[in-house]
Amino acid sequence: MLDWQLLLNIEPFAWAELGTAVLCGFIIGLERQLRGKPAGIRTSILIVMGTYVFIAASMSVNSSMTDPSRIIGQVITGVGFLGAGVMLARDGMVLGVTSAATIWVLAAVGVCIGIGEDLVAIKLSVLVVFVLVGIDILENSSSAMRRGVHRTYNEWLTRSNGSLFSRRKEDKVQDIDDPH
Repeated sequence: MLDWQLLLNIEPFAWAELGTAVLCGFIIGLERQLRGKPAGIRTSILIVMGTYVFIAASMSVNSSMTDPSRIIGQVITGVGFLGAGVMLARDGMVLGVTSAATIWVLAAVGVCIGIGEDLVAIKLSVLVVFVLVGIDILENSSSAMRRGVHRTYNEWLTRSNGSLFSRRKEDKVQDIDDPH
């Protein structure tokens, strides 16, 4: 006969904390996905859940010879590389920095869950969405908030007459195989 308790046992992890990880990732990922940004719902949930699993696993093997804080540092470094993958630099513009920062904060939410602070993680997730949406509203309501590097992509595109990422006509491409 099938033992359901054995089948559903996921120690040292907990279903409630995994549920919190899914909820937190969903809260932040929904905002990103609705705006068409990188790291939508699936990615956000997986980052929070993965971070939780690494932290909970390190906490379960905690002894006088181990240090869970080292695992936290390694996870954050690894997630930093993941965030760097969504950043792009073109023609003096750096795109994706907010998405990279969001990925980094998703890992922080996973750490909160991993150390047993589920309610803090949920509050932090709501705060992240408030910052992402609130600052966007503030930037859209004030032209002073969109100066310099904070111009929107559409403003850059408009100022460059739709050719932001294409070659300028005066830029001649020289064929290195052609001696003339």
